[in-house]
Amino acid sequence: MAIDALVKPLLSLPLFRGLPPLQLTEIVRRAERVIYAPGDVIAAENQLSDAAIVIVSGNCIQLDDDGGQSHGEQLPEGSMISELAMLVEVTHISTIIAQGPVKALRMTRERMRELMEDEPALVEHFSAHIFGRLRRLAQDLNAVDSALARSASIPPPPPSLGSAANSHVVH
Repeated sequence: MAIDALVKPLLSLPLFRGLPPLQLTEIVRRAERVIYAPGDVIAAENQLSDAAIVIVSGNCIQLDDDGGQSHGEQLPEGSMISELAMLVEVTHISTIIAQGPVKALRMTRERMRELMEDEPALVEHFSAHIFGRLRRLAQDLNAVDSALARSASIPPPPPSLGSAANSHVVH
């Protein structure tokens, strides 16, 4: 498969938006190309993951906790599984099965770390993306706390979580 066809799915994923074409090409170049057969387990619930997986072609299904198929949990082409696994150790929260032949990119943490050492701008890009998600999560949690406090007629909690999300940590 041509490298352009492998870069294309990354373009629609928020984590990769804004990266220059050369960096996207290098990410794809370092990714493992994997083909899953129908019924293959792509990710197993409660198993550690060392890689993010992008579905390049084919469809997958996410299984519910008791092993049954979750309705509406189709993962089509362009989906990303275990996004953060390419950066930090994570555990899969569900099982994902290939419904038919699936071509995927497997971006391992080891290869991404090597690439980030070669291209420090990627560290800034990924950090900013993750920080933005954490900030939005903190805002959502504050909104839930405020709504619960209003419904219980108690004063809302101090905005400490929101303040922490707006600060920058320098290493």
